[in-house]
Amino acid sequence: MSTGTNAPQAPEVKPPGPRVADAIYQNNQLAARVVGPEIDLEAREIRFQELYNSDDLVLPEECEFDKYTIVVERIGFATLVERGSEHRGRVLKNVVAEILRCQETVKAGV
Repeated sequence: MSTGTNAPQAPEVKPPGPRVADAIYQNNQLAARVVGPEIDLEAREIRFQELYNSDDLVLPEECEFDKYTIVVERIGFATLVERGSEHRGRVLKNVVAEILRCQETVKAGV
């Protein structure tokens, strides 16, 4: 008979793996893939020709692309594509996202 008071252990939290360059993330999860990103820092916008495989992208919640925290502001049009296609699920075309923040890499000793 055991008299110890072992509390249940929390599951191990693994750090997110490396990110894909042509993807949008929400909550550290890949939420959509991108085609033709055009970054306009002066307008504080990123324009995408297309977002595909975007069923998991929750709009209009904040998300991350490259080093930018963004929120989708406008969508030209949306469609659903057959599952057998490379660009399947919800496809968003002519998307404009507002840049909210930029995570700059800080160099040590500079």
